[in-house]
Amino acid sequence: MTEYAVVLERTGNGWSAYVPDLDGCIAAGDTEAETIRLIREAIALHIEAMRQDGDPIPPPTTHVQYVPLAS
Repeated sequence: MTEYAVVLERTGNGWSAYVPDLDGCIAAGDTEAETIRLIREAIALHIEAMRQDGDPIPPPTTHVQYVPLAS
């Protein structure tokens, strides 16, 4: 199963998400859970459109890691 990194951000009125490896693949919702559901759908639609257009599907290359700050 392919997994893409998704960045979730709290906004002034809800949540937004984007996929760094899929340029232009974004979603926004009122709650974090809704936004995760919407970005999952957006990824599937984005990849489907790329396939229909004959574009190569980029492999996941973005990694996410939390880095603790020195005190």
